[in-house]
Formats: sequence, C-alpha cells, structure tokens
Amino acid sequence: MNAGMKKTKPNRLINEKSPYLLQHANNPVNWYPWGEEAFEKAKNEDKPVFLSIGYSTCHWCHVMEKESFEDNEVAALMNDVFVSIKVDREERPDIDSIYMALCQAMTGSGGWPLNLILTQDKKPFHAMTYIPKENRFDRVGMMELIPQVKKLWDSHRDMVEDAADRNLDALDTGSSAGVKPGVDILHQAYEQVLGLFDEEHGGFGHAPKFPTPHNLMFLLRYWKRTGDKMALMMVEKTLSAMHNGGIYDHIGFGFHRYSVDPEWIIPHFEKMLYDQAMLVMAYTEAYQATGKEEYKKTSCEILTYIMRDMTSHEGGFYSGEDADSEGEEGKFYLWTQNEIRQVLANEEDEVVTKIFNIKGNGNFPDGNGRNIFYLLKTVPEESDFPDANMIDSLRGKLFKARENRVHPGKDDKILTDWNGLMIAALAKASQAFDEPGFSKAAKKAADFILSKMRSEKGMLFHRYRDGETAIPGFLDDYSFFIWGLLELYEATFDIHYLKAAIELNEDQRMHFWDNREGGFFMTSEDAGNILVRKKDIYDGAVPSGNSVAMLNLVRLGRIKADPELERKAEAIGQAFSRIIEKGPVGFTMLMSALDFALGPSQEIVIAGDLHAVDTKDMLKALRKEFIPNKVVIFRPDGESEITHISEYTKNLPGRKGKATAYVCRNFNCALPETEPGKMLELLRSKVK
Repeated sequence: MNAGMKKTKPNRLINEKSPYLLQHANNPVNWYPWGEEAFEKAKNEDKPVFLSIGYSTCHWCHVMEKESFEDNEVAALMNDVFVSIKVDREERPDIDSIYMALCQAMTGSGGWPLNLILTQDKKPFHAMTYIPKENRFDRVGMMELIPQVKKLWDSHRDMVEDAADRNLDALDTGSSAGVKPGVDILHQAYEQVLGLFDEEHGGFGHAPKFPTPHNLMFLLRYWKRTGDKMALMMVEKTLSAMHNGGIYDHIGFGFHRYSVDPEWIIPHFEKMLYDQAMLVMAYTEAYQATGKEEYKKTSCEILTYIMRDMTSHEGGFYSGEDADSEGEEGKFYLWTQNEIRQVLANEEDEVVTKIFNIKGNGNFPDGNGRNIFYLLKTVPEESDFPDANMIDSLRGKLFKARENRVHPGKDDKILTDWNGLMIAALAKASQAFDEPGFSKAAKKAADFILSKMRSEKGMLFHRYRDGETAIPGFLDDYSFFIWGLLELYEATFDIHYLKAAIELNEDQRMHFWDNREGGFFMTSEDAGNILVRKKDIYDGAVPSGNSVAMLNLVRLGRIKADPELERKAEAIGQAFSRIIEKGPVGFTMLMSALDFALGPSQEIVIAGDLHAVDTKDMLKALRKEFIPNKVVIFRPDGESEITHISEYTKNLPGRKGKATAYVCRNFNCALPETEPGKMLELLRSKVK
C-alpha cells in the first residue's frame, strides 16, 4: 500500500466487473464509472469532471495509481475539485477512441493512462497522459495541476467553455469521401511500407517497435499480386527477427506487446490476446507462402500458450496478461544464470547459455544481473547446436520451474471482438496445419459467444466476465466476430457459422451504417451517453472495424453472389478515400480488403462427401496453398442448406461419385476437376 494511503471503504467501482476498474475500487479517490450519475453530480455540485482511461495490463497506469490515485493528499484534492470517472478502454473503446483523438488533437500525442478534464457536458478542456504526484522536469504534477484547474474553473469559466468548444470542433469524426480507391493505392501503400522497413533488424520504423502483423499480411498479398521478392523478404525478415528476439517468450510462448529497442530484444512485457491472434494469422500465411516449418512451429506455440493460459472453461479467451508481477515489470520472465543452473544440469546450462545469449552478469538493462532469453539466429542453424527436440526439452524444464513463480495479473474478461480475431486465427491455423484441435477450440469459443453474448434480438454484447454479459456491441465486435465465423465455416463447413455471419452482417448494416456519408460508425444508432458517433478507419494495434467489414462484405458477396454486398464494400473504401490517400501505409488491412475486391480472386466449390478420403485430400491440397483472395464453399451430396445461401451451387454436384472442385476466377468458371493437382493448376495459372 502507498505510504500516503490509508484504508478507505470501497468507492463505486467495487460494483463493476472490469478488472481494471476493480483495481481502483479501494482508492481514496471517489471514482465513478462512466454514466449519467457522475455527470449529474458534476452539474449539481458545479464541478469539472476528471476522466481517466486505461486498462488492466498497462504498466504506466499502475505507476500512476500507486503514485497519485492511492495517495490521500491527491485524492483529497481530486474529491474536492472534481467528479472523477474511471474507464476501462477495453470495455469502452468508443469512449477511449473519442477522447484519445481529442487528446492527440490538443497535445499532439497520446497514450495510456489517458487523463482529461471535461466540462459537465463531456467536452475536454485539458488533456494529459501520465501525471506524477508532483512536478517532475517539464511534467506538471497532480498537486499543482488541480489547484490551477480549480482557479481557472471558478474564475474564467467562459474561457474554459470556449476552449472546450474549440477542442470539440477540431475532432475529426470520420469519413472524407473522394474517388474510389484502385490498384494504384496498393502500390503507394507498398512503397510507404518499404520506406519504413528496417533492413537490419526487420520491422518498420524505429523503437519502440510493434508487431503490426496486418502490415505483413498486406505484404504477402502484394507479393502474391506482383511477384515482388522484396515484399516477401520484408515479411520473412520481420517474422524471424521477432521470433528470435526477447519480444517472444521462448519459455512459455506468446508475444509481448512491443520491443523498446530496434533489435526486438528488450520487450515491454504485457501480452495481449489481439497480438497473439493477428501474429498467428501472419505466421500461418507465411508458412503457406513459403512452406517453412519455423513459421508453422511459431504459430502452434502461440496457440499452445493461448489454449493453456488464456482460455476460460466456457471456451472464451481472456484479454491479456500484465507486464508486472510482485510490483516489478518483467520479473516473471527474467532469469539470473544461477536460477537457470538450479534447474538444469551443467551441460544443459551450457547449451541454454550459448543458444539464448545468457550472461553471468545479465543481459537485461538495469535487470540486476538477470537475463531475457533471445536468439541471434534460428535454431538449429549451426551444426554445433543440439537438435530442436533437445532445446524444447530444456525449455520445458525451465517452464515447469517458472510456473512456481508469482504470475503476472491476468485480465480475464472476455471481449467479443478480440475473441473474433482468435477464432479467425485458430480456424486459419487448423486449415493450414490440418490440425482439428484448433478448429475445435475455435468452435467452442464461437458457440460461447453465440449462446452467451447475444441479446434476445440477436445483437452482440461486447464484454463477458464473472457470469455477467454487458455493454452493447461495437463495430469491431461485429466485424471481427464475423471474420472469425467466416474462417470457421471454411475450416469446418458447418453451415451454422455461415448463417450466423450472414445474420450478424445484416445487423451491422442496419445499426451501424452511415446512410449519409458511407462507412460504419463505431457505435450503433442507439449508443446512448457518448459525446459523438465516430468512425474509424486507421489500422492501428488492431485493424479497424471498417477495414475488416470491407473484407467481410467482399467475401459474403462472393459466397452469396450478391453484388449489393460488394457495392457496400466499395462504398467503405470511397467513404474514407481522401484520408487514405494522405498515407495509405496507415490502412494496410483495408489494402488487403481492396486487394481482394480488385482481384484476381477465386470462388471454389468443393462437392462431395466431407468424410470421404478424396474430399479430405482435395481440401488438404487447397488449404496448404497461400491463396488469400478466395472463398471456399462445400456442397455436400444431396439436399443442403448451402444451396439456399449460395444458389449457384445447386447445379454443382460431385461427378462420378468423386470429390469435385469447381473453380471460378475473376467471374470466369473452369470445367470441374476431380484431381487435386488439376485444381491447383487452375488456381496457380495466371489470369489472362
């Protein structure tokens, strides 16, 4: 407990389900959750609102809590001057998106913790990220800031409100329609990605370095379109460097959030579900593109971590793991050489020391003699390295010992959008690696969401935790979950998941579409107590809901042979085209959707008996290939619901009792094939 903190009764956050809000439930700050009660109190007491936004695995959020929000002096000032509201950005991405955009417009930067001071009608007049207790260098502290705000609020209210109005006027709420984007924008995006590429260490830009797997997925599609070897080289360099670096957990698997150095060695230690999902997709597609086993192995290791540590008994996936344990960032993951020697025999310790760059005095900066595990090259690349099985055995011993440590905190809420990404990742990996266990896990998660996280009217909820489903779904919930359902249909050909995707896509269109300017709003039309309805297109840490929705619409349009869905997809690109033109590198997921829409693309119908050997062989051959711009429909023998969804499959039966592939490319259909090799020849041939 902070020295300046005394035991107080819990504040209103004690009744919340969010792990982040519950972390602050015993602060002496009189926190409120977001809601009308807090804003009514602000009006009745004529106080400004202090809005603080963060998330449970955020390191600097923990620092600010300990330094300021647990401190009685700070809390007394806050309670006297403000009505204070805490928001979990993962529960309320709509609120976070609005106020992060405003903070960036007001200050030129942003991050978490995100702290703003609002008028009683939710408009911000001051914004900062981390705030220390007292002034430090050029950063104002809470003890100085709060009296300044009170004086300004009491004496110059007109100035405050004018500033808040101007800040709100500067908020860009979304679309900027221009010409429909075409193939030229794909080339521009590629050139910009190339300009950011770090040729020495892989990745893009300078430190800190984030994985941004949708950049890699776009590059794989660009390589497929153009044959540009540099595009593939950038992908492979980055994937290998990330896996070899300390950003990858070589003992327990999974990726940390980002690297603080250009070499990918020193991580920021939190682990997020969405990173794991997107990286599985990138490594899986790289395996399909190159056939290299190292990418398959990395995908499978990440999924091992997810199914071992991040899966609820109901089947949903947890949100993330903290960077800190026992009050120290990274403590769970770092090792002294002596700790390693306590687990391994002498010759085993020598192997681990050599391969993973362990130093007697430590290799981790300011780590008190501790080490992060990382590789300088892929194992086993040198002839004097032991084989991979031995290395895996040694890692297993270290993992077993590490399990006895105090684990970082786990954010165990289940979010529909991030679960949608993981369902998509599992389904893709299941297909590429012929691993039914992955599709089984994806099915269990999808069934959980469909049964527990939909309203009586079929609308999605955003969050589930501790038996409670809450918060109406956002655009990302629909887009990402539909993506997962489409991948799951192609992995299992269970029509139930395709039908659910179609239903949810229609709900998304009805409740989120901007009928005036095009594109999807982040919130539905009955979103309630938010400042504005905003539209996002930037593909940041995760892709934007609009980018993924565009891809979903193209795929569903091809499955259903429904041109209206493809027109809607085209309208998304046009709605944001002027924004995209300024810097297409920021929209690489949308570039992937556009790449599909522009073609060449394929519709593949496999007809036959799903349990027959020849059908399985046909599907296995198809799934091993990297063919990103395709939809695959299974047409079973006899009557089937698929013929009502995809009416053109009615006349595409199996031939001569054999599994039969019907391949259509760029609106031209070839003759049916019953041999997997002949099918692949059709798919590999250039479009004339």
